[in-house]
Amino acid sequence: MSPNLKFRPEPLHPIFVPFRQDLLYLGAVGTKAERIARLIGHIPSGGLEPHYRGYFDCFNRGQFYEAHDVLEQLWLKERQGANGAFYKGLIQLAGAFVHLQKDRPGPAGALFKLAAANLRPYTGTHERLAVPAVLALIEHWLALLERADAQSNPFRSEPAPVLTLE
Repeated sequence: MSPNLKFRPEPLHPIFVPFRQDLLYLGAVGTKAERIARLIGHIPSGGLEPHYRGYFDCFNRGQFYEAHDVLEQLWLKERQGANGAFYKGLIQLAGAFVHLQKDRPGPAGALFKLAAANLRPYTGTHERLAVPAVLALIEHWLALLERADAQSNPFRSEPAPVLTLE
């Protein structure tokens, strides 16, 4: 190193370390899994997969980021299966509300559209969820976003949505 240059290491993200051959990825997987286990551990399954049931519990409490994380665990295992697009659509729905919570209506609208596209092939009631009602909810929020001006976020004035399983 040249004597005129000073080495100033970049600050590290608290969970990740830079990749080096002699270091392994640390922390995030176990911590996230533990957090998700705490989120869904108290929820009675009602005959449903715990991550699926946990999604609705978190979503209906307005914990949209957590709902996304909980269902993502199931989607990662099932993404190539018959419910892959269904779970992905629900994850995108929660993500849209995360964006609204963070006052980002543009990305929220984009995720609402992706969620609808992934849910549309599932007609009627699927996995005890009335898909037409969810699609109507998405259309409602898209209409609110279209009517709002660039400075307005309908999430500030509208009640948070609730998803009901049959």
